[in-house]
Amino acid sequence: MRIESKIISNLIFNEEFCRKAAPHIKPSFFIDKEKVIVDQILKFFNEYNSRPTIDILKIEINNHKNLSGDLEKAIQMELDSIQHDNSDFEWLLTNTEKFCKDKSVYNAILDSINIIDGKDKNLTQEAIPKILQDALSVTFDEHIGHDYIIDAEERFEFYHKQEDRLPFNLEMMNKITKGGLPNKTLNMLIAQTGGGKSLFLCHTAASTLMLNKNVLYITLEMAEERIAERIDANLLNISIDELKNLDKDSFKNRLERLQKKTQGKLIIKEYPTASAHSGHFRALIEDLRVKKNFKPDLLIIDYLNICASARMRMGSNVNTYSIVKSIAEELRGLAVEYDIPVLSATQANRQGFNNSDIELTDTSESIGLPQTCDLMLALIRSEELDQLNQLMVKQLKSRYADPSINKRFVLGVDMNKMKLYDVESSAQDNIVDNGKMEVDNKFDQFKF
Repeated sequence: MRIESKIISNLIFNEEFCRKAAPHIKPSFFIDKEKVIVDQILKFFNEYNSRPTIDILKIEINNHKNLSGDLEKAIQMELDSIQHDNSDFEWLLTNTEKFCKDKSVYNAILDSINIIDGKDKNLTQEAIPKILQDALSVTFDEHIGHDYIIDAEERFEFYHKQEDRLPFNLEMMNKITKGGLPNKTLNMLIAQTGGGKSLFLCHTAASTLMLNKNVLYITLEMAEERIAERIDANLLNISIDELKNLDKDSFKNRLERLQKKTQGKLIIKEYPTASAHSGHFRALIEDLRVKKNFKPDLLIIDYLNICASARMRMGSNVNTYSIVKSIAEELRGLAVEYDIPVLSATQANRQGFNNSDIELTDTSESIGLPQTCDLMLALIRSEELDQLNQLMVKQLKSRYADPSINKRFVLGVDMNKMKLYDVESSAQDNIVDNGKMEVDNKFDQFKF
């Protein structure tokens, strides 16, 4: 008896097997009449949350509009031959899992060939590793959720676990993130053109380097030398104009003093606009690991919207919402894969360009981006703030703390030296939504 026949028999007659295996079984794993039968079993199970009987399957097959007479007759005969199978449950589950994994890999290879041959108009060849990875990850996971009562002790341990975070050198940024950026996260800045995105990214790269951490800065907008110039101004504490007039010996002396203050490394890599995606970034990280023994503690990408997607072909019949959301998901996947935080930026759209109070809906091209990221901060400039050498930061989304607390705050800005700094606490006092909260007594009934 073939494993396919045993699987079909147990999907019909074995309740426990059906509930464990059905979520992982696909009709595409089968051929001919067995494919039709499995398709009907799964449709019935998904709709009614119970197993169909042989008689129900016969009726459904009889009502099927797209079957030839000969195929329908063969399926009805196949249904008559199905009998209750008494195979050992653990053996059956193990071999069904192997069957599903083998078929997933087989189908993934066929899909990959279609991509290579150009038959798939939406996916690029860079999507192939992800397709194969998903196929290889098929498993009948025994863990089916967190039991609120039974797993309470495990939950308590999680609450008191110290999470690794990459701190800022800015008090308010550490306050709203509860100590810095956690690993495995995607963190975003949004601003108008010239709103301070690259300044914030360069300042963060510089401050992280001084924490003896490694930073990989990927730029798809400005040249490597321009990014390095901004970081030089920040770390050497000299304006960009003065930097250009600095003689070579003075420049080298300043860098030598800087080198003694940190054990970290900063790598800046430039890609042409819209030419690189997460696959290129992954290859770069692996090259740096092998050739320079370099593993980043922070990945900065300047900026997300001008990256390419590894899964979707540029110019294909796919809207910008899907492409930008795909890029965000791929970069967040990169953060999880390498256990690091990713920091990037996006432009405000036309409405946000003229808006002095940016909202999530002002995100350029795709609302899927803020849906995917863990933290999104708006950087807001105005003539009044420029005169005070300040930049306003507004929390639009945060998975680290309540974004309504310190929703808006200001940072000091030294544009000439490309630096951000803490301002006096009094500078925050007159800001709307500065974190003063009012208690709503209607929720008092839930207090323990």
